[in-house]
Amino acid sequence: MYEHQSVLSPTGAQLSLWTCPVSGTAKGVVQICHGLGEHAERYARFAEALSVAGYAVYAEDHRGHGKTTAPDAPAGFFARAEGWNQVLADKAFINQYIHEQHPDLPVILFGHSLGGTLAFSYALRWPQSINAVAVWNATTNTNALHTVLNGVLAIEKLFRGRQATSIVNALTFAQWGKAIKPHRTDFDWLSQDEAEVDKYIADPLCGWPAQVALWQDISDGMADCADNTKLSALPKKLPFNLVGGDQDPATEGGKAVLDLDHRLKANGFENVTTKVMANTRHETLNELDRDQTTKDFIAWLDQIGQ
Repeated sequence: MYEHQSVLSPTGAQLSLWTCPVSGTAKGVVQICHGLGEHAERYARFAEALSVAGYAVYAEDHRGHGKTTAPDAPAGFFARAEGWNQVLADKAFINQYIHEQHPDLPVILFGHSLGGTLAFSYALRWPQSINAVAVWNATTNTNALHTVLNGVLAIEKLFRGRQATSIVNALTFAQWGKAIKPHRTDFDWLSQDEAEVDKYIADPLCGWPAQVALWQDISDGMADCADNTKLSALPKKLPFNLVGGDQDPATEGGKAVLDLDHRLKANGFENVTTKVMANTRHETLNELDRDQTTKDFIAWLDQIGQ
């Protein structure tokens, strides 16, 4: 059962934490990082499947997301300053908490979308605290769009302030919605399962427009992930699981996923499992073939513990 609690991070954030224990002997722990404009409760189905397979799950709402609160992070903000670092510090706290509860179990860090970018950035800083990393549907490098976004954000911050709703939303979410034809809703890009899209739209904690400050923090995080000096310092045996969809406009049809695959292999990483799935949009875990995808992930987890 997916259970809820609240824990106080050293950063001052009151983290909304969801956990799913294992009844019986556990094989490992999966720490989940959710995406932008959503929350950890949406991962209940995935968490329960992992639990049945022997993997305990911990998933907290990021600052400014879901039910997490912080004095320096109103809804839609990571923090007043150093937002990316603050979110990573919260994740380090949860990771430490996991190790205290399960000192002898491997910990696998899983991230979807923005959560995948956070997971990769976390791995660059604290690889010794995790046994493997799963980066799904995420961008972990800078590109031409990143350069454009930085320019837009600099102008917005100067003339409108950090708390203004950013027009970057129109350059990302809105454009991704238009990329899907035929067009039923603005969030068709998430999944082909209309029921899942409708649940997302109906959820007041999902789909809100991010402010300038949050997009700037995300831009900073992408730059951190693009640092090949940090990447080359990681242990080369650290396992990576990369997943994308060929119909996901947020990753250019999985190109961002393949870019990370190339970077990892070019830097000598020995255990990289990558799949860009056919006929699949952004939220792999909410797609029509999600059950098989989850089974494949569990099979990969089982290999990590061998």
